[in-house]
Parts: sequence; C-alpha cells; structure tokens
Amino acid sequence: MTVGLGSGRAVWKLVELLGRRVVEGGDLATGGLCAATASSRTDALASSLGIEVVELDGTVELDLALDGADEIDPQLRLIKGGGGALLREKIVISAARRFVVVAETPKKVERLGEHFRLPVEVVRFAWRDTRRRLAGILPDCVQRSGPDGEAYLTDEGHFILDCALPAHVDLDGLGPRLKQIPGVVEHGLFIGLAERALLGRPDGGVESIEVR
Repeated sequence: MTVGLGSGRAVWKLVELLGRRVVEGGDLATGGLCAATASSRTDALASSLGIEVVELDGTVELDLALDGADEIDPQLRLIKGGGGALLREKIVISAARRFVVVAETPKKVERLGEHFRLPVEVVRFAWRDTRRRLAGILPDCVQRSGPDGEAYLTDEGHFILDCALPAHVDLDGLGPRLKQIPGVVEHGLFIGLAERALLGRPDGGVESIEVR
C-alpha cells in the first residue's frame, strides 16, 4: 500500500503508530508500506521509523492520503496550512484516490474562519503588491513570521499571508478567485477533497464525520 502523509501533531502520531506496526512485523510489514510525504519533518520521521518514502514522480498513485486540518466545517470543507505545508499537502492529497482527515474534535467549527486565518502562499517577488491585490478580496492579511521574528518561509521558499475570512464569504467560489491573482501559489482551502474525518475525543474515543 502506498499512502500520502501530511503534517501536524495528529499525523505525526499516526506515523509513529504505522512505523511501530512495520517494525513489529505486522500486516504492514508483510504487505509492504510506502509513503509520499508532504513536509520535510514528516519525511524524516517516516524514514526514521522504517517506512519507505517514495517520490511523486508521475508513476506513483497513492491509495490513501492521511492529513490533519486546522478547521473542519460540517460539509467537510477544511482550512489547512497552519504548519506551512499547504502547497505540498494539496499536491499529495490530489495524487491520492481517497483522502481521510485525522484530527481532534476541537478542530470542528460551524464556519471556516471562526478561530483560524486562511493561509495563502505567495512568491517572494513583489509580495507586497500581491498582498495589495489579495486585499481586494480579503482585506485583513498579515505576513506570517517565524519564531525568530523573521518572515516565515515554506519548504518551497515562499511567504505565507494569513487572511481573516469574513463570516459570509462564498467559500466555494473563493479558491478560484485567489488562484487568479498573480503571485499566489496556493491557498489553504481544501474543498471537495475529504471523504471522511476521524476526530479524536478527549475521552479517547473517535468521532467520524462523512458527507452523504
């Protein structure tokens, strides 16, 4: 089986559990497990646990993508990108036949943007002008900074602008509008991609959400 692995706390815990099953010689070790990863940190973790990491070179089709989310609404629309890997995550998810979200119940919201800004990944060249055009759609945009106070850089060397989502914005139409702005590489709206969300509860149980 070949899976896609995103990033974030829930995914890294899942990778640890998958790695344990590979090392212990269970069904995953017998049948074989390969993974395409969406971030350098996930790549390093999977490799250290004995999971074979493969490249999306045009010949690999993923059976399943597993990734987290920063917010999940009742229609299984997601905001992702809190960890800065939204571009690679969307590429990995798009290469998979199925996509399942693995997260925690506090990530559920009634509307996207309640607690988390929408990340928009932009090229560094003329990024302020890109922000000016972006502000015509989402006026409240701030550049993300790293722990050192310097501008945050994605694995691909881009900047991220974190944008407040207005309460009544057309989410389904927003993504295409953002992608039409020169300088925008990708956005953190993941709509129509997830088939199910598995959400861990504080009591150790799991809540499953599906759109029927």
